[in-house]
Amino acid sequence: MKPVFELASAGIHYGRAAAGVSALCDVSLTVQPGERIALVGANGSGKSTLLRLLHGLAAHTSGQVVRDTDRAHAMLFQRPHLMRLSAVGNIALGLWLRGMVWREAKVHAHTALKRVGLAELAHRNARTLSGGQQQRVALARAWALSPQVLLLDEPTASLDPHAKREVEALIHEFAHQSEAMTLVFASHNLGQVKRLASRVIYLEQGRVLADLPVGDFFSGPLLQQRFPAAHLFVKGEST
Repeated sequence: MKPVFELASAGIHYGRAAAGVSALCDVSLTVQPGERIALVGANGSGKSTLLRLLHGLAAHTSGQVVRDTDRAHAMLFQRPHLMRLSAVGNIALGLWLRGMVWREAKVHAHTALKRVGLAELAHRNARTLSGGQQQRVALARAWALSPQVLLLDEPTASLDPHAKREVEALIHEFAHQSEAMTLVFASHNLGQVKRLASRVIYLEQGRVLADLPVGDFFSGPLLQQRFPAAHLFVKGEST
């Protein structure tokens, strides 16, 4: 099948050459349909920038980036951007902007809220909901668009433990609803990475230093021998 993303020596540099900042450097990777990829690394390592590059929100300044434009994308941020509308209105608006008739969009929006367990809050102002509920509204909004590629930037980082479990369970369900669904997410939660990912990419200072199947990434000896920086990160995050 056609790759979802192909990056060849892709980079993003801000500012003038000498005085600027490189957010991504010489990143080469291929994402196939159906992969579940976790991006890990310390704050500032380039995870969010890479997600934005994949989604088209950031432009590369070097190398090549090829996206399969036939596949619908949706991206979920750590803090969801919700309009001053009801929960159902936030979802319906996205569908309406995609060309759906408003009445039909509202029907689909109610279905999406029911899907994430928030049917009873459909007419509440979305901005007055709890953090976990807002993230579930954002997930419902993404799910309603029937994406084939789901990009998530630390989707549970600011949530309490109960809300984290709820949102993670929904992500797992969405990612497994179709063999062709592709998931790329950034996370500091290594337990979450083990549960959701089939492949792990470790970034440091904008560079990909390790790219392994999830089992190999957490195997210990292999990671320590081939990717010592990634091994130190895993050891530090796990203690």
